[in-house]
Amino acid sequence: MGMRMRTVAMLIFPGVQMLDVAGPLDVFAEATVFLTGDDGYQVTLIGPDRAPLRASNGMTLVADLSYDEAAGPYDLFLIAGGPALPDTEFPQNLIDCVRRLSAASRIFGSVCTGAFCLGAAGLLDGRKVTTHWQNARRLASTFPKADVEVDRIYLRDGPMITSAGVTAGIDLALSLIRDDHGSALALSVAKRLVVVAQRQGGQSQFSPYVETLSDEKSPISVAAAFVMSNLRERLSVADLATAASMSVRSFARAFVAGTGHPPAEFLEKARIDAARNMLERTDDPLKVIAYECGFGNPKRMRQVFARNLGISPVQYRDQFKAPK
Repeated sequence: MGMRMRTVAMLIFPGVQMLDVAGPLDVFAEATVFLTGDDGYQVTLIGPDRAPLRASNGMTLVADLSYDEAAGPYDLFLIAGGPALPDTEFPQNLIDCVRRLSAASRIFGSVCTGAFCLGAAGLLDGRKVTTHWQNARRLASTFPKADVEVDRIYLRDGPMITSAGVTAGIDLALSLIRDDHGSALALSVAKRLVVVAQRQGGQSQFSPYVETLSDEKSPISVAAAFVMSNLRERLSVADLATAASMSVRSFARAFVAGTGHPPAEFLEKARIDAARNMLERTDDPLKVIAYECGFGNPKRMRQVFARNLGISPVQYRDQFKAPK
């Protein structure tokens, strides 16, 4: 694109998460300082009306336009998240605004739980989407036609871009700066804000999958404990069923009902979590980690990491290794 001001609109509401708004907008503001002439970003806040509204942390925001007034088109239209959004019944004028501006904008999307608003507007069907890892299962069950990817910092699917929890909105904005103006500017902005220029994946350093089940004596908990104690072995679903003293069919059905995941997927996620732990806390070679966590070899571990996290074990270690 040539030299021109890019327009960014951010949809806000009472109880919005302030960092979801301020993080991305600070990125665009800093980029504009670095750019010359009119080649920057012009931001518009869109709210229920132009009266002050209170964010979830108690701070007050004032919108430039109401949902009904905002017509677009915008280069970028983003919906901020908020702690209450997964349980919110969205008003019709908000839904209408989201549909109208998403269709009219070059890129549209959400930060954190703003994805629930996209879903309510019917915009997630058949698309890859991410959100805060704690809300990912809820998003997937509420909007079953969406392809929810849990462990991505941000995710682009055609004109739609979504990000993980809270500060990941900064990563999303930096990725758009990189697309518009190149990595040098994105790096300059990141340094100015004292953030990482490109986190590549793994929004949760601990697992959203291997959660402690409330009843430790249930067959599912027994099977989960068996998995964690025997990760280096070549385990099958039949092995897990045997540990739980159940038939394979009954076990598989009960496991999905209890955890939301098929046993084979749980097994793979448990291996990933164990590998993450070793990558973060040890200097062990990849072949040792791959063996200990049941992948067998580094190549297989790399393939599983790429498919689930979008990065390699080496990249994960570079990003998340605990300093000595």
